[in-house]
Parts: sequence; structure tokens; C-alpha cells
Amino acid sequence: MTHRPPLHTGRRRFLTASLATGGAMATAGLLPAAARAATPDPLITEVQPWASGFGDGVDAHPYGLPTEHEGDVIRRTVSWLTADTISSINFTPIHALDGTITPQGCAFERHHSGAIDLAKPDYRLMINGMVERPLVFTYDDLERFPRRTMTCFLECAANTGMEWAGAQLNGAQFTHGMIHNMEYTGVPLRLLLEEAGVKPEATWVMAEGADASSNARSFPIEKMLDDVLVAFKANGEALRKEHGYPVRLVVPGWEGNMWIKWLRRIEVADAPWESREETSKYTDTLANGTSRKWTWVMDAKSVVTSPSPQSPIRHGAGPLVITGLAWSGRGAIKQVDVTVDGGRTWQTARLEPQSNPLALHRFYLDHQWDGSDMLIQSRAMDATGYVQPTKDALRAIRGLNSVYHNNGIQTWLVKANGEAENVEIS
Repeated sequence: MTHRPPLHTGRRRFLTASLATGGAMATAGLLPAAARAATPDPLITEVQPWASGFGDGVDAHPYGLPTEHEGDVIRRTVSWLTADTISSINFTPIHALDGTITPQGCAFERHHSGAIDLAKPDYRLMINGMVERPLVFTYDDLERFPRRTMTCFLECAANTGMEWAGAQLNGAQFTHGMIHNMEYTGVPLRLLLEEAGVKPEATWVMAEGADASSNARSFPIEKMLDDVLVAFKANGEALRKEHGYPVRLVVPGWEGNMWIKWLRRIEVADAPWESREETSKYTDTLANGTSRKWTWVMDAKSVVTSPSPQSPIRHGAGPLVITGLAWSGRGAIKQVDVTVDGGRTWQTARLEPQSNPLALHRFYLDHQWDGSDMLIQSRAMDATGYVQPTKDALRAIRGLNSVYHNNGIQTWLVKANGEAENVEIS
């Protein structure tokens, strides 16, 4: 039998050790605020209301929601961005999240004609065009196919787009929040195309949604036969209405406008739909008036989410955890460097392991802040060796006319009072 000392003996030993080491811990700034206080803390010494009675029963919230104490962790819109919210965007509160998985209730939305209400019994998916057997699948049909689960990021091509001309929006949620990262479950599209029998001469696929906009997009068939999912679950539960319930397309690593929601039709062909609007809707206009077209893959990118304008430093000088997100549509993030002096010196951050290369990667840098101003940036490098560029380097090549694919390095000025501001430096 293991001998355990009386509780009061262990507590006395802890207090003695604390007194012995308290001076050194205070010098290092590691003691909790209560331990540094000159007077007793009533939150420790007195019984509080939440410990004086019963809490909620297990039937109080049949579908769990966040505590009211985290009521500010919400998607937000920018009122002047579009004429109407039915064809607009909201932003993930990336400044308030940690880890990598985005809760569905926080995951950003992009609608072209509003989120439609489509029930599973009414759902149909048609595959036609250059196939041996045109087919129509019900929702129940899809659930009978072998399925897989993958975690991957979805980023709008316009994410950070308002920053092309300079620092515009004061918050990581607004500069980089057109992104989410969820665990998707569904049927590989390849299996459905094989069921229909794609003809050898087919080279392109068009996908469209069931909403009023249809939001049709064209894809090279190689991508559709690779890792694309016809998904009906996210983070273990049914898709939310705003994310394409009951079925959406998941196109890992490619820009979000191609992740068709309320997926209703897949048409196979031997050429892109050049005469249709969808092939030219998302292009990157250069300074000379020409445009980069079909820039589907999202380049390596990163952002520090804390500290940042919506996540200021609240505890003063001392130990500080700098954290953020990095991602690439071309492969795993291999390294993230962080600077606190505007790029004069860099430190390599710690990357949390990530099972899928096309998912968000979380990085951390443990820093000892002396209370002076900081110019914080992060710089990502992916598995191809591509290094995230500065905004000036992007502008030198692409000009200021584009609104898409801005993956330039973001700068936050963190002031001595802990507040942060969106700035640019040369």
C-alpha cells in the first residue's frame, strides 16, 4: 500500500516551498496575480455564489452553446462591404480561438444569394455530360458509399483583399478571418464519377449549387479525381445550413469559391466553360491591365492572432505567448518564423503537429516581453520551399488592382500599454 501524507502536511510543504521560491518567481514575472497581491484575494478566501448552490442539470441545454462569458466570440460582418447581407461575407473570430479546429458556429460564411433551406429528403445530386451512365443520387444514396474524413482549411480568395492598398482593418478577424478549418466527412467524388463512368476524353468538370446563384465553377478533372469530397458532415455533425446543408463540395487547398454549397450537379466535359461567367469571375488583375486566371491554389500564408488588435496584452510585461495560424494549399507548413522587431531578427516558432498537410497549422513562440513597443510579424514556409513574401514584394509584381490572393506578411504594432494596431512598414 502506498503511504500518502495527511492533506495538511502536503499543503504546509507547498506553502513553505512557495515562500522559498516566491522571490525568484516574482522576479521572473511568473507568479500569478493573486500571489503577487498585497491583500488577500476574496475569490480565494471567501465562498463564492457559484459554489453555494446547484448548477444546471444535464437537460438544461439539449444542444450545447458557448457560455455567456465567451459571448464576444462570434462571426462579424463589415456593413459597407456589400449592398446586402444575402450576398456577403462574415468573418471567423480567429483572434479568440486556439488550436486549429474552427467550431461550425464560428466558421466564416460567403453567400451569393443567401443560405437556402434544403431538407435531406428533397436533396438530389446529378452527374451528367461525358459519362457512360448519367446518374442522380439521393442523400441516402450518398451515405451508402465508402466515406472518408479529412481536416482541411477553406480560405476565400479575397481573404486579406482589402489590405492590398495598405493597412485598412484593425483586427485579425477582419484582415484574415475569411477562413475556417474543419474536419469534413463525405464521399470521395472520384467514387461517384467512377460509378457514372467518365469517358476517356473528358478533361474538365463543372459543379453547381442548388441556390438561386448556382455559383457554378469549372475544375480540371485531375483535381476532382484526387482529393475532392462530396461532404455531408463537419466536425462530426451535419453541415450547418450556412455551410451548404445537406451536402457541399470540399476542394482541399483551393480557393473557397470552388467549394460549392448545396451541391446539385456535376457535369463532365472535354473543355472548360469558356463562354460562361464562372471561368472569369475570380481573376487577379495586374498593374498592366492583364489578369492572372485560374489561380486556384492558395499560397503559403500566416498571421499572428494574439497579440493582435482584438486580442491585446492584458497582463503587462513578462512572459508572453505569441501565437497564430499558418497554411498552404501546396503542402504542409514546415516552418514559421516570428519577429518582434519588424523583421530585423527572426525566431523559429513551435509548430503543433498536424495530420493533414492541407489544414491550418498552429504555431507558438514563448517570448519574454520587456514592455516596449513591438512590431510583430510571422513568415511561413511550406513543403515546396515557398516562403511567404512581404506585401511590398507582392505589390511589385501584382500592383494594386487585385482583391484576391494577398498572402503578404502582416504587421501588428504592439504598444507599451498592450494594445495593438494594424500597420505597414517598409
